Amino acid sequence: MAPQHGDRLTAIDAGFLAQETGSAHMHVGALLIFGGPPPTYEALADHVRTRLHLVPRYRQRLAFPPLESGRPVWVDDEAFSLEFHLRHVALPGTGAEDDLRALVGRIHSQRLDRARPLWEVWLVENLEGGRFALYFKTHHALVDGVGGVDLATVLFDLDPLPRPVPHSDRAWAPRPAPTRVGLVARGLRGLVRAPLALAGRAAAAATHPGDAVDAARTVLEGLGEVAVVALNPAPATPLNVPIGPHRRLALVRCELAELKQVKNAFGGTVNDVVLTVVAGALGRWLRSRGITTDGLQLRALVPVSIRTSAEHGLMGNRIAAMQGLLPIGIEDPVARLRTVRAAMDGLKESKQAIGAEVLAAAQNLAPPTVLAQASRINFSTRLFNLLVTNIPGPQFPLYILGRRLIDTFPVAFLPRRHALAIAAMSYDGGIDFGLLADADALPDVDVLAHDIEAALAELLAAAVAGEREPAPAAQ
Repeated sequence: MAPQHGDRLTAIDAGFLAQETGSAHMHVGALLIFGGPPPTYEALADHVRTRLHLVPRYRQRLAFPPLESGRPVWVDDEAFSLEFHLRHVALPGTGAEDDLRALVGRIHSQRLDRARPLWEVWLVENLEGGRFALYFKTHHALVDGVGGVDLATVLFDLDPLPRPVPHSDRAWAPRPAPTRVGLVARGLRGLVRAPLALAGRAAAAATHPGDAVDAARTVLEGLGEVAVVALNPAPATPLNVPIGPHRRLALVRCELAELKQVKNAFGGTVNDVVLTVVAGALGRWLRSRGITTDGLQLRALVPVSIRTSAEHGLMGNRIAAMQGLLPIGIEDPVARLRTVRAAMDGLKESKQAIGAEVLAAAQNLAPPTVLAQASRINFSTRLFNLLVTNIPGPQFPLYILGRRLIDTFPVAFLPRRHALAIAAMSYDGGIDFGLLADADALPDVDVLAHDIEAALAELLAAAVAGEREPAPAAQ
């Protein structure tokens, strides 16, 4: 179902709002770098305007029911202005990429205005090498990573010649926002509908008791595995300290073929290789700070998409969170990869994702005050040390107004007492890492970026060495 005026936020989406504070911003971003001269601001604005009708949520703001009588709802923004959301800036001097990173860090440090639609796009000119950039900034309550990739295709084309899209912006007219009484009524209807939905599922279970027993057993096993994780807290690290509102950004470019070469040599998946590289880099970084890592295993929050093919392009979050193992105490890269692979294989065979999804669904029954507390528990340092996410992107070139997209750097978010988040995204044969750090807690995030390059080089060297080894002689 397409996004509608008056849609109520899901519990997961509302949880991202509840988790947000003055220092922990719950928006995500994407830094996209293009080759060629930048389009004019007017040309880009016209391009976005012709496609806004394909993403109706981008012209909707949040309306909050009084007295926290229900979760917020999306309503049309009567004062919508594209010019407010589409910004234009130029880098100083020679337009060094370091200046671009500093600019994006400052933009990402600023909270989105909740009185308006929760997104911004920045056109950045004067990037060295005859390039320009677009920086997309969207609240996590609006979209998850996989959904965001789908939405990006709305603005991008598959060839340099833009595809024609009917211009329907002039036909759009905002619908009146609900009154305070209407918002209360919507909240009460939501509280009533959730138990009724559960009752409907219970009736279906009574019709098929065998299926219901199997499903209940699976759910209980999943909840039990989630509980075991919660009862075994993640270790204390320099990554889990109070954070401020200011952010630093580091960028790493890699070749997807190199990660696949490692995967093919030692087994597993590209995601296993990403986690192994991150673990190796964190181990190097911590040891450079004089911290002993022998036997140390960090825990990463690894979002897993549960978005079905029928849900591609829809707004909102369809994710379950799993806790992945980062064995940073293992310095041998191949042994580290094998440990990560075994841990991730175990997660896939476990019911942890099902348990996490059930808990998220159960939160739909909770009133806003309870939901806010639950969201804080979900992002507790007891559960994980840092966020690590790997987003699969298109493996073919994309264009905007005839300019080819070169790099796609994802930018995640920092919950409270989490000073680092690492996101990776593959695109057109490459995989780019965006490292988001608290500016005060991790002033040396650039060192960690170099450590990611070194950790991948280690794995690749081991893979090449394995390929060169002669096959064992026949007996």
